[in-house]
Amino acid sequence: MANEEHVAILKKGVAAWNAWRHENAHIRPDLFEAELSEANLSEANLIRADLIRADLSRANLSGADLSGAILVEADLIHTDLRKAELNDADLRKAKLGKADLRKANLYRANLIGTDLHKADLSGGRLSGANFSGANLTKAKLIGANLQTATLLRTNVTGADLTGCRIYGLSAWGLKLGSTKQHNLVITPARAPKITVDNIEVAQFIYLLLHNQKVRGVIDTITSRVVLILGRFINERKAVLDAPREAGC
Repeated sequence: MANEEHVAILKKGVAAWNAWRHENAHIRPDLFEAELSEANLSEANLIRADLIRADLSRANLSGADLSGAILVEADLIHTDLRKAELNDADLRKAKLGKADLRKANLYRANLIGTDLHKADLSGGRLSGANFSGANLTKAKLIGANLQTATLLRTNVTGADLTGCRIYGLSAWGLKLGSTKQHNLVITPARAPKITVDNIEVAQFIYLLLHNQKVRGVIDTITSRVVLILGRFINERKAVLDAPREAGC
């Protein structure tokens, strides 16, 4: 259970809480399984807080600093997390369905197995975040920065990825279906913008553009492969086999 003293201070209001955090920076807030549903925690200092299994549903955490916080299995459904700092936060298996995460900072956040169904992550800083096994069905990621993020067996069915930056993204085994993938930026910031409309082939296209060896291999294959359709008697087939046997 949560530390009752810590919960009591938090319920006095953000001003009192932040003052206490300033005076006790060495203390890690213990809010394990705390009941904070619908609480107004806007701009609260929750750095490194233990919020495992905490109920933060419908709470106002806009602008709050949750850097390094542990939110494993926390309930954040319908929670307002606009412009919140969640870099390096651990959100494994958290419930973030319909949460408002517009312009939130989730840099290197752990979101393995997290439920982000219908969450709004538009304009968010999601670079380096791990979305492996996460549920992003019908989520909005319009204009989000997904550079170097990991999407391993992630469900993005019906999600809107329009305008996302995906340079360095690792995407494997995605579940796609009605996913909007328009104008995905595959080049790093400050480089000339190149966009594609398919997240699964983005990495391959980038390699084609920047790796001479890959282009050389493909040119070699396409220049030597000939597709011949038809039925051939043994005498004619021997003519076709001759170049192959000669190594041509």
